[in-house]
Amino acid sequence: MTFSDLSPNGSQLLDRRRFLTESATALGSIALLELLNQQQSLGASVQVDPEKPFAARSGHYGGKAKNVIVVFCAGAVSQLETWDYKPELIRLDGKPMPGGPAVTFQGPAGNLARPQYRFRQHGQSGKWVSDMIPHLAELTDDLAFVHSLTSTSNTHGPAENFLSTGFQLDGFPSLGAWVSYALGTENQNLPAYVAIPDPRGVPQNGANNWGAGFLPAAFQGVMMSSREPIRHLRGAGPAGRDTAARDWLRRMNGRHLEQNPGDSKLAARIASYELAARMQLSVPEVTALDDEPAHVLKAYGADDTTQPLRAAFAKNCILARRLVERGVRFVQLFNGAYASGGELNWDGHNKLKQQYDRHAAILDQPVAALIKDLKQRGMLEDTLVVWCTEFGRMPFFQKGSQGRDHNPNGFTCWLAGAGVKAGVSHGLTDELGRAAVQDVHPLYDFNATILHLLGLDHERLTFKHNGIERRLTNVEGHVIGDVLA
Repeated sequence: MTFSDLSPNGSQLLDRRRFLTESATALGSIALLELLNQQQSLGASVQVDPEKPFAARSGHYGGKAKNVIVVFCAGAVSQLETWDYKPELIRLDGKPMPGGPAVTFQGPAGNLARPQYRFRQHGQSGKWVSDMIPHLAELTDDLAFVHSLTSTSNTHGPAENFLSTGFQLDGFPSLGAWVSYALGTENQNLPAYVAIPDPRGVPQNGANNWGAGFLPAAFQGVMMSSREPIRHLRGAGPAGRDTAARDWLRRMNGRHLEQNPGDSKLAARIASYELAARMQLSVPEVTALDDEPAHVLKAYGADDTTQPLRAAFAKNCILARRLVERGVRFVQLFNGAYASGGELNWDGHNKLKQQYDRHAAILDQPVAALIKDLKQRGMLEDTLVVWCTEFGRMPFFQKGSQGRDHNPNGFTCWLAGAGVKAGVSHGLTDELGRAAVQDVHPLYDFNATILHLLGLDHERLTFKHNGIERRLTNVEGHVIGDVLA
């Protein structure tokens, strides 16, 4: 065969310049794919054994935190009455806000209003914190504050969804579901993820805050508290008969699974039944708070018969500690319930000072005691504690009221424990506390940081749903490096 016998395409293959050009392109593509593979930037789906969905799994890299306790204050706590000190707001108290809005979420805006509590400096950091929360104020050197968070909604329900799931709409997995899906749990006799509602009720968006969304249902949070253990857990008959029935059911399910080895739904169902059986023994033990020493109950305020709501919330805080102590991966501890004009949560539109006096008395001592207890036991080294709320409050009162309207443009949350740089304050709001102006962070960044501390890359923790690789942070999110140790 001579050169003239080749087809046009064939003759092009013998063109040296073309050969070198296409070779370089091909080799570059191979190198890029290899680089992406090394960096695992092409996405990494979590491998879950349907027969052992809660088995402990490794993260993307070594995370400092092994467990998480999230203290979620429902109703939108005012940053101006707690963590974000604004002297200029004191100076301008009672005056119209320069260039301020005439109308906000719930109606006409009134005049600027000074913080309803005195602020003092605390700790070696000299952090200014409100007298409303004196026990937590003592711990400022253990906390890392992010003062410049923003939300995408000023309505409680969608804002709760956004904080918990990264989306305003219903149907998306919660942070705890993502974590338990990715990492499983160290204790196979307890749920990987527990949601503890406030003694006054569930938050406004209820189970959306701890739902699994489109992740496998096994990874939704299990709701329980010190007052209300897990429902329908107790056996229907004598222990011996229940055991025999479970053994028979296990054999029948096992036989069916052998005949249908690809039936992952059946395997997951069997795993959930077996976990429920084990929990009949483990849950009564973990909720038996009577075996806590008297000095621990006193430190939390759990023994105070004069304040039953605080005592009940304090017992929930002790329960949270006992759960992570036994290897539960993620605990979501709620303070505040559903929409109630601020009577049952932090939604202080009309009587903010009067209502916050009551809510702070429930929150302050128990949560401070929880952090001290974790630290004293050496658990804060691998437990991440998160304090959060769905948005903040305006620097002025609503017209004709003694309360503040919703403000998603600048508010505070904090972190403590494993991998967190203690005693730092990151980000700023303006001099009146209305909007974040320095190191502005949407809540995507806050959630990305929590995942990072657990050893999870928020960009690589994905799940394909309806043809889309979904993740907690949508297509957003950056880790807040300044709060990392």
